[in-house]
Amino acid sequence: MAINHKMLLFHLFFIDIYPNSVSGATSNWFFGLQNYIFFDFAKPTAKKPYLCKNKPMDKSPVNLSPNLIKHFADYLRLELSLSENSVEAYCHDVHLFLQYLECRDGACTVSTAIDDIKQDDIENFFAYLFDLNIGATSQARILSGLKSFWRYLTQEEIADKDPTLLISSPTLGRHLPEVLSYEEIQKMIDSIDLSQPTGHRNKAMIEVMYGCGLRVSELISLQISNIYKEDGFLRIFGKGSKERLVPIGDSSLKILYQYIEGARLHITPKPKFTDTVFLNSRGTGLTRQMVFLIVKELAEKNGIDKTISPHTFRHSFATHLLEGGANLLAVQQMLGHASVSTTEIYTHISDELLRDTLTTYHPRFKKQ
Repeated sequence: MAINHKMLLFHLFFIDIYPNSVSGATSNWFFGLQNYIFFDFAKPTAKKPYLCKNKPMDKSPVNLSPNLIKHFADYLRLELSLSENSVEAYCHDVHLFLQYLECRDGACTVSTAIDDIKQDDIENFFAYLFDLNIGATSQARILSGLKSFWRYLTQEEIADKDPTLLISSPTLGRHLPEVLSYEEIQKMIDSIDLSQPTGHRNKAMIEVMYGCGLRVSELISLQISNIYKEDGFLRIFGKGSKERLVPIGDSSLKILYQYIEGARLHITPKPKFTDTVFLNSRGTGLTRQMVFLIVKELAEKNGIDKTISPHTFRHSFATHLLEGGANLLAVQQMLGHASVSTTEIYTHISDELLRDTLTTYHPRFKKQ
């Protein structure tokens, strides 16, 4: 059976656009812990807990399988404390490699034994992705997932060696994110029909994303109890459950509470979502995909010919702050970036704006 190229391309595209939709291990923490750690009581000396309960004691061959990937997911959750989105993304990357191994070259008899997988297999996999026109950014993310997987395997002595060790990440060119102008954002907000049941909710979502620079995952998980109305701050839990306080302006706060104390009161939240700010008509939280579709529809409605996503409002938030003279470290803290180098990309956007201004208005820059 040959690899279904279209399906693989679809999976790679889908994880980039809708990362929350990828299936993964969904067992609760306690259940995962029971299946994740066990001790060898047969020996008198205390032993380190095995992270994979099916770890072979006789070093018999272990295959790269969905079951092994499930144990890897438990390791990411319990040992590294990664977010569910990161766990799903890493496991998805390993599943892609497994799919390639099983059905490459039109044959489904290729060995998937861990110790039989060589560096050449990894390199050929990435050559295959390149032939499918998978971009460097996606390749780098997939390689990161595979490297984490083999670190887990070697740490737990499931694999003797790491075939990803000498493979370098593809060179990534500097990509400047798409940014909306203030006028474009205001146009989108003004076009929202407040007579519709979802109107006030959608307006509040756009205001908070742009006014506070939130990630979409932070937006949909925002809790009413984490809004400090009197102080004008939101308590946000970002990547890796890192906590930060983000200021919210008076106008954005007013619009947010028009929704909370208005349209939201007409929705009966499900038990798990009584404190969740943004709800759908069924009383549960919104998904990333739903927010993406809302934003895309608003952009099309207003004739904005740009590649728009919820993250575009975060880019616009940072760029507009720096263009207005904001301190780079303050912007880093508000965005929740671990490194200031991540925030610096927005200074490049501002540099482009300065060059465009000079080209347009300075006589020495004007084209003859």
